[in-house]
Amino acid sequence: MGYSHTNSKGKTYFLHSKDVELKGGRNQTIYYFAKDQRPEACDLPAGKQVVESPKTGLPFVKGK
Repeated sequence: MGYSHTNSKGKTYFLHSKDVELKGGRNQTIYYFAKDQRPEACDLPAGKQVVESPKTGLPFVKGK
């Protein structure tokens, strides 16, 4: 089971990760939240924190 976050509006989101190839050939891991839990679910990486958008309540991962 991956990391889950309940926002200020009471909705629960699950953290997922995905490896993508950027233009120029560089690989990078992206993190995103979804309302459902998928096979890509992951734990919160070390050195990162969850911040919530004040307008929408959508959480996102931010470096400390």
